[in-house]
Parts: sequence; C-alpha cells; structure tokens
Amino acid sequence: MSTGRTDTDNWDITTSVGQTALFVAASRALEARKADPLAVDQYAEVFCRRVGGEWATAVEGTDPEHPLQTEFGEHFVNFQGARTKYFDEYFTRAIEAGVQQVVLLAAGLDSRAYRLPWADGTVVHELDQPRVLEFKRDTIGELDETPKAERREVAVDLRDDWPRALQDSGFDPSRPSAWIAEGLLIYLPATAQEQLFAGIDALAAPGSFVGIEEAVPMPDEAFEAKRAEAESSGEENAFFTLVYNQQHAPAEQWFGSRGWDATATPLHRYLTEVGRPVPDPASEAGGMTGTITLVSATKR
Repeated sequence: MSTGRTDTDNWDITTSVGQTALFVAASRALEARKADPLAVDQYAEVFCRRVGGEWATAVEGTDPEHPLQTEFGEHFVNFQGARTKYFDEYFTRAIEAGVQQVVLLAAGLDSRAYRLPWADGTVVHELDQPRVLEFKRDTIGELDETPKAERREVAVDLRDDWPRALQDSGFDPSRPSAWIAEGLLIYLPATAQEQLFAGIDALAAPGSFVGIEEAVPMPDEAFEAKRAEAESSGEENAFFTLVYNQQHAPAEQWFGSRGWDATATPLHRYLTEVGRPVPDPASEAGGMTGTITLVSATKR
C-alpha cells in the first residue's frame, strides 16, 4: 500500500502533517468560544491568528465554505473538545498522583505546559519536528508568558531514536512519568507504532501513566479510494495522503499484557458522557469518530 508519505519526510506548521495541527487548533478555538465549552485552550486561537489567512478565518467562523463550518466540522469541533477534556483530566490524575515528568509525543500545538496546574518541579518534555517546536515557542514568546512547568523541547522525528533524545534532555526513567500520544498514531506506520509503545514501556517506571488516542483502520479498498480521491483533488496536504491506514495493536491490549492497568473508552461513548451529540454512523463524521478510542493506563 502506498501513501503520500515517505520515511524521511519532514514539515513545518503549515505543510504536510504540521498543517493538521492547525486544523485541530482551530477546532479547539471554536470549542472555547461556546457557551458551554468542554475545554478551553486560550492559545489555540493565538496560533491560528499568527499563521493568518484561512486559519484566522477559521477561528472567526466567517467563511461558510470552510470545512469547520460544515456538519462534519461541527462534529469535529465536538470531537476535539471531548478529546481535550479527556486528556486534560488524564493529566490531572497524574498530577494528583505526584508525577513530575511529562512527555508530549508529537507535541504539535499542545499548550498544556502553559495552561495546566503542574506541581512545582514538573518538567514537560515536548517531542516534535524542530520547525513545529520553533513556531510554538516564538508564538507564545510574543505573548511574554511563561509555562507553568519547566518546558524542554526535544527536536526529534519519532521514526528516529527518540528515546535517546529524550534521555539526553534529562528524562529520568527511574522516576514515574506521564505520557501522551494524542492525534499521533494514524501518522505512523504500524512498525513505528510498535517502536513507540515499546519505547514508552521501556522508559516508564512503575507508577507511570500513558494516554493514547487510537483508531481502527479502514478497509484497505475504501482507504485507497479515499486516498486516490484526495490525490486527484490536487490538495497537497489532503488528510488521506498524510495518514497510514495501519494499527500495530489495540493499546489497551498491548499495555494491559505488559503490566499496565488500561482502560479503553470508545469516543462515541465519551461524547455521550460529556453531553455532545454522536454523529450518524453513515455520515462522514460518524465514519471517523466511530473508529476512535481513547485509552489511559497506569503501570503497576
């Protein structure tokens, strides 16, 4: 199976996989504007406005043709609000347990180092492509704000030796840690997913936490049709040209068999729990959200 990706591709915030972080940020910004937001990320709109163009328009909601203004977009915003809430609460549990080492895998435009109530002494390691980390640093730096934990950038591709890079940044595998892989696995081939899980397990001391978003792959024929359609549209960064339609193993099963207490929550169930509508399974949004599961685990 071919994709629009290569083993050595890279990106900044406005190209390839990097651009997907802006789509997510715009969704979080729209969620924060609601009267009853599930989560408020005050930096999401800042990121979009700094890039400008369609991303500024997206958070203003003034372009009726923008994907986030469609029925799909409405459900996608709900999805991002729910996902953000789920993982914010996951980190709150880690904070309450006394964990002071945090690892954001493919950190993108995650602003949790700045907005969550970290305990004194907490270090947040952010792993991502160097130009993505640079964009976030420069953008928030213009606000003259400081993170609520010590933030350490680890400029590394997760297909490379990221465990070594993480330890070189001061990560201590003998102490408990809290990890997150949010909006990441679909952009990795199955072999890289396996290496990611193994790397987390090897570096996580007892008492550590891990939070993962995963998706069941589409049937190959359906995926290839979507990818061909995306390629023929001429959109260089179309979603189906960026993802790998692969899954190494369900996270609950993989971590559960290696000494972790894992809980998997299907996204549709969580949307209901937090009072957001579940899209029709036959719709485009339903076809996406119906495949997603949110997983959290602690290491015994």
